[in-house]
Amino acid sequence: MEAVRNEALVAWMKEQGYSSNSLAKDVNSELEKLTGRPGTYDGRRVRRWRSGHTRWPDAATREVLTALSGMTPADLGFVPRRRTSPAAVPQEDPMHRRTLVTGAVTAVVAAAAPGTASTRRIGMSDVERLQKQFAAVIASDHAHGGKRIIEQRAVALAGTAINLQNSGSATQRVRKTLYATAAAFRSSAMWAAIDGRRFSDALEHMREAQVLAELSGDQTIKFRIWSHAGSCYRHMGRPADARAANDVARELSITRRDPAFAALGLARQMAISGVSHEVRALPYTFDQAQKAMDRADPDAFRPLWLRAFWDDAELHSLALSANLSAGQWPAAEYHAHQCLASLRPHMKRSLAITTSRLAQAQLAQGNVETATDTAMRVDAAAATQHPRVSRMLQEFGAALRATAPGSASARTWTEYTATWREHA
Repeated sequence: MEAVRNEALVAWMKEQGYSSNSLAKDVNSELEKLTGRPGTYDGRRVRRWRSGHTRWPDAATREVLTALSGMTPADLGFVPRRRTSPAAVPQEDPMHRRTLVTGAVTAVVAAAAPGTASTRRIGMSDVERLQKQFAAVIASDHAHGGKRIIEQRAVALAGTAINLQNSGSATQRVRKTLYATAAAFRSSAMWAAIDGRRFSDALEHMREAQVLAELSGDQTIKFRIWSHAGSCYRHMGRPADARAANDVARELSITRRDPAFAALGLARQMAISGVSHEVRALPYTFDQAQKAMDRADPDAFRPLWLRAFWDDAELHSLALSANLSAGQWPAAEYHAHQCLASLRPHMKRSLAITTSRLAQAQLAQGNVETATDTAMRVDAAAATQHPRVSRMLQEFGAALRATAPGSASARTWTEYTATWREHA
């Protein structure tokens, strides 16, 4: 049979910004999580999917592609080898279907609809199985950040949590935990959209997450959502709204019970002060945040999303952002070095962002060669595929050409960035 180009897969890859090589890399990574063994796909194998020469990948690969896209293999344009009857077509796990998710609020109403009762009993074991997938979302965020596939996966999993509400009876504790889990997934979708500079999408996720968080009554997830809202408005250039949202987070009782949350609220306030050019507030707020961190009990139970990123490195990262925004170049450089010295290995996205900001701070102080060398240390994949990193390096290149036009460093940078085409 003559191969027919898989237009659905081609369109999806284009929408997500995937090259054949980058999709193969993500599939291999997800296969390792699923099977315990690294995948062996390369760009050539993906091109066979695109061309239609491979019409139906194996079961594990289909599951990974469904998880990455939120779409069934059929939606992605794949065709089973044989189709003798509708029953012969392999059925995909419905939890990954994008049609499952039509918005958290709509789903909450549907969960309460009459005539849908089930004899099934939902327990904490059901919730815990779903929560295990939250760790994978967090890990993907720290490794890649900003990608639409992370956002889509989080939305799909939020929908799964809501649909689980409708699948049987449960105690109030289980239902509240399910709402908190759905809110956590939605807030991860929100952060992925913020990181990818898709701000209108981020605000939509915020509204859905806030409803779910209120239904859960969970203070920690409320803090996360309002704190993310502050970050969203800060990146949008709306410091007054950013401060108001962050203040809601800081006024929650969790910040009085656990200094770790108080410290994060202060650190994000410092970043907002930087955007507002409140220079004198920066060292004081940093000191207050650091003292709060020192008071926090290292053995206290905290949610995964907080444990995964909140530490000294992130505190210095927010101080770097604040001082860079305020034009305090030496302080920004100091905090960049402190962040890099304590950054955990899995924080690949943070490494790229911090290195880009360090280069900007060095260039602003006239250290042209050092700044160029620093910028060239940013991973090429992050430089071309992460919206925030790409924008910072574009700004760096423009500033370099303005600061040292025709210099050897400017020529080196131009030549170096030309090699990024293979990663685009």
